[in-house]
Amino acid sequence: MGRCIYGCSAVTFFFFLVTASALPQNLEPVHHNKTGSGQINSNSVLVALLDSRYTELAELVEKALLLQTLEDAVGRHNITIFAPRNEALERDLDPDFKRFLLQPGNLKSLQTLLLSHIIPTRVGSNQWPEDNSGRVKHVTLGNDHVLHLSKTKGNGMRLVNNAVITRPDDLTRPDGLIHGIERLLIPRSVQEDFNRRRNLRSISAVLPEGAPEVDPRTNRLKKSSAAAAVPAGSPPVLPIQSAMAPGPSLAPAPAPGPGGPRHHFNGEAQVKDFIHTLLHYGGYNEMADILVNLTSLATEMGRLVSEGYVLTVLAPNDEAMAKLTTDQLSEPGAPEQIMYYHIIPEYQTEESMYNSVRRFGKVNYETLRFPHKVAAKEADGSVKFGSGDRSAYLFDPDIFTDGRISVQGIDGVLFPEEEETVKKQSSPVKKVVQPTRRGKLLEVACRMLGAVGKDSYLSTC
Repeated sequence: MGRCIYGCSAVTFFFFLVTASALPQNLEPVHHNKTGSGQINSNSVLVALLDSRYTELAELVEKALLLQTLEDAVGRHNITIFAPRNEALERDLDPDFKRFLLQPGNLKSLQTLLLSHIIPTRVGSNQWPEDNSGRVKHVTLGNDHVLHLSKTKGNGMRLVNNAVITRPDDLTRPDGLIHGIERLLIPRSVQEDFNRRRNLRSISAVLPEGAPEVDPRTNRLKKSSAAAAVPAGSPPVLPIQSAMAPGPSLAPAPAPGPGGPRHHFNGEAQVKDFIHTLLHYGGYNEMADILVNLTSLATEMGRLVSEGYVLTVLAPNDEAMAKLTTDQLSEPGAPEQIMYYHIIPEYQTEESMYNSVRRFGKVNYETLRFPHKVAAKEADGSVKFGSGDRSAYLFDPDIFTDGRISVQGIDGVLFPEEEETVKKQSSPVKKVVQPTRRGKLLEVACRMLGAVGKDSYLSTC
């Protein structure tokens, strides 16, 4: 009895092992990459998009830095891409809107626009809603944006929002598919952002606020005809500082900028945009660190731009900043003085500076480090700043240009030329006494008196 039990148990255990070893080969489950690690194969819908006829859309996806995001989305679930044709992005799109999307400061708007063309669900042409069922809403990868799929009555034309599907199921892959559409789908938030940037109220010119008009006879401010009489006991019209002569403790105030104190321009946002551009561009992290962390120059530049001033920043790259010694940065205020010399209170681009040095040979630009100027000249088909060992070339032109702030990358740190004081040694002046010169008539008289032996009559002889 016991022998049968032990024998039957051994046979049963052996049969269980054989069955378990055969299960993984026959019942191997099919699984998706749930980790979202971005590992995709050559048969992926993303590879098909990059190699398809939708080259303009693929280029925008690369510029928006969305490849890793889409790889993670494909690793989690199937996706459906609505790809506009190339003509819709090349010729039919507003040039100002396309320029707005490609600006580095508007990267978020570009990403929102592209993600609103992708839904995290596989929707084929056979799964489209019928014309009598109304519109079906799908949430896109942009989270806050949705797409409405519908079909027109009569001809049965498929629509996504108001765009016609021109190529249904154009590219089909195991992890997704691509539908070709006639035009670009623009979300409301991106359109509103573009309208705010283009709004004339934010970029309109502001009348300059000049100095007050003074009556030369009385040396007082001229009163306008519409101005009411100042009542008795009111405070003086002019501040007390206006009646004081400027001395060592009271320097004259700078001329007001075109914006005045009303802050018509959002300088802080523009400075933040150009610093983000430096970080995204790469190679200028040290410059951004000095402007934001080591000094308060970013705040000062924001105030200047808000007042209506324009600035051109000559930004040394990280390799140039690494050559600075400890002695050059250890003195109090040294980082500020170095940066002041790299900020020009003008709006200059690579084209304008190159044209200037080509025409005039050498151009001296004012800097915020008054009274030092930075010299520029043409060299090797580019613009060269400074001279000698402390010179730098225009290395990365037009990193950031928005009409108020221009950032030009250079390959060296500039320093002002040291003024050499030549000491003049004062030499003693020797007084040379010249002998008196006699006239011709006196010489003839002396000669005649000497002939007769009477030259002693005249003392001059």
